[in-house]
Amino acid sequence: MNNQVNQWLNELTIEEKAELCSGKDFWTTQAVERLGIPSIMMTDGPHGLRKQAGESDHLGLNESVPATCFPSAVGLASTWNRDLIYDVGVALGKEARKEGVSVLLGPGANIKRSPLCGRNFEYFSEDPYVSAQLAAAHIKGVQSAGVGASLKHFAVNNQEHRRMSVDAIVDERTLREIYLASFEGAVKEAQPWTVMCSYNLVNGEYASEHKRLLTTILRDEWGFDGLVVSDWGAVNERAAGVAAGMDLEMPTSNGVGTQKILDAIEKGELDEQALDRAVTRILDLVIKSTSQKDLTDFDMDAQHQLARKVAREAVVLLKNESQLLPLEKSQRVAVIGELAKKPRYQGGGSSHINPYQLDNAYDELARFADSVSYAQGYDLEKDKVDDQLIQEATECARKSEVAVLFVGLPDRYESEGFDRDHMSLPTNHEALIRSVLDAQPNTIVILSNGSPVEMPWVDDVPAIIEGYLGGQAGGGAVADILFGVESPSGKLAETFPVRVEDNPSYLYFPGEGDRVEYREGIFVGYRYYDTKKVKPLFPFGHGLSYTTFSYENMTVSSRELNESDKVTVTIQIKNTGSVKGKEIVQLYVHDKHSSVVRPEKELKAFDKVELEPGETKEVDLELDRRAFAYYNTDKEDWTVESGEFELRVGSSSADIALTETISITSSKPTTFKVTRNSTIGDLMQSEHAEKLNQFLERHFSDSPFTPDEETEAKSEEGGSDMMSEMLKYMPLRALVNFQPSKEANEALEQFIKKCNQSE
Repeated sequence: MNNQVNQWLNELTIEEKAELCSGKDFWTTQAVERLGIPSIMMTDGPHGLRKQAGESDHLGLNESVPATCFPSAVGLASTWNRDLIYDVGVALGKEARKEGVSVLLGPGANIKRSPLCGRNFEYFSEDPYVSAQLAAAHIKGVQSAGVGASLKHFAVNNQEHRRMSVDAIVDERTLREIYLASFEGAVKEAQPWTVMCSYNLVNGEYASEHKRLLTTILRDEWGFDGLVVSDWGAVNERAAGVAAGMDLEMPTSNGVGTQKILDAIEKGELDEQALDRAVTRILDLVIKSTSQKDLTDFDMDAQHQLARKVAREAVVLLKNESQLLPLEKSQRVAVIGELAKKPRYQGGGSSHINPYQLDNAYDELARFADSVSYAQGYDLEKDKVDDQLIQEATECARKSEVAVLFVGLPDRYESEGFDRDHMSLPTNHEALIRSVLDAQPNTIVILSNGSPVEMPWVDDVPAIIEGYLGGQAGGGAVADILFGVESPSGKLAETFPVRVEDNPSYLYFPGEGDRVEYREGIFVGYRYYDTKKVKPLFPFGHGLSYTTFSYENMTVSSRELNESDKVTVTIQIKNTGSVKGKEIVQLYVHDKHSSVVRPEKELKAFDKVELEPGETKEVDLELDRRAFAYYNTDKEDWTVESGEFELRVGSSSADIALTETISITSSKPTTFKVTRNSTIGDLMQSEHAEKLNQFLERHFSDSPFTPDEETEAKSEEGGSDMMSEMLKYMPLRALVNFQPSKEANEALEQFIKKCNQSE
């Protein structure tokens, strides 16, 4: 414990301690002036600073100070670029320091369980490994600038519908492998100063008072040593929260939370040591925050250029038939769609930024092309089709050589606070696409949205760009990509289903009343589509380039290893095209013979590599024990089974270029507990197989259900598999039924005892 913190803790009254555990107002913590304990400020957000200039609120009713608006998390994730996201974190941290902000509330590491979640734009991925890696890079960047990050929303916060009261019911294996894993990796690698608990309940307990989540798992298992802060208004019972490990209630409860803590201590319902632990963490955060030097070097124009660089890498080229892109300067370009002039560059809700500068795509495209025309196409504030606007847009497209059509989801379609009902674009956007296509086959669709949309016109449009929510420089970034200033290098960190009904959570989202069951289990996103063999619209990891890449010469550092060993996978990547480009190499693991249900493959490593035309580079990807493990609920631990694992390397989950197989020997073989109801077939696949054979031969050689040479010969010749199949799923007790005797039953009991003694 810091000496200053220890001194403060000894001098604080119990009333002052309780007061410190709630905010002073909306964004700041309590101060204790008599001891010189200062107040610190926290504020949104994950992709830009939202420090409000006037009276504070949570809905953005009062304008915030101008700040750099970077692409939201969905765009950051599509860069798959840890270094770039680290740089964004540094930039955010510097702006926060400049404005006197001590903790920036973000990033969001929740899993994209359904494409309908209204806040998906603020989360990274459907995959926990991607989410954890990018969240860790973000946290490291922010905290390198002397500002704390707040990893949120912990945990199982995957919908906005009834978000403050819904109970997320999720089994332990799914919880560990999917929904906690995205937080676990970020916590262990980056150690955020704070973690923010979510509003919802998890398996019957509010996250704000969930001791198993906040203490047993987060602190004891993962080693988190920072502060847990509530989401704003997420506290249910304050004293229970302190006991569980939820340290700081935000915003202020105007003394209500303080009194509940004091009452609980007086009644003996709350141990004062729990209060001291919470206060110690709060004081530690205060010391960290106030020990930073003043910021001197800061350039908002440089921030804008970084925002444009990031937005370029966030752009995903989904389709490019006949190499329609990149465009030529001399082409007559029709820019169509109101979003080209009124960009949707960020999501709605608590992370809404007041941008320091805002580019629009039309102005940026006009800087490149010799001839640019424009048509509005639709009213962004309405869904109704305007025939005149569509007719004008159609004529504009007909007179051009190529039409660049900007469509997407308006603010009212997706935001914090509510989920989408469907995945469709507005009716007038759909009508515009169809009409423009009839007039101009060389049409490029640019999407502005925070999560997947259905595309019934996908086969008719030659080129599609997913621009996501590109931040304040998104318009310029799209122009750069369209005209080939840089080859697109973004890839989807989520699956685009053909239709919303294809999503594995469709039948269970958003639940019934205040209860949502995660019945799809571990089969989230590509884990489901690949295993079920359901073809998506665009697969996880997909993204095209203006150049081409070849994957060659895959090697592994060892083909046989123990589970504690690491294995390095090396691949040669060559740029076989004519322009410089970046490729995202993805490594998936497939368990060839698992005793439990596992997805077809799971992403366990990735890297982004830049190559000049004709250049070849070696990419090394390292896998550790966790890459091969599943969460064993019986052992309450991660388990690696002995056997073969196939390593699959490619450019997306659906485009695997190279494979290698390795063999792993578990240092802790899965122990098969034998009972009277254990089946013969299961025992034959376990470590007890030899003992079983000896037991059957000694005591049941004349049983009609014990295979002899004649029965096995018939089975091998295809005469009849009935007997062997019946035997496979026959419990041990059934053997006694067909050869009843006291001796047989006693022999069976001795066999079971012997097997279990060898564990």
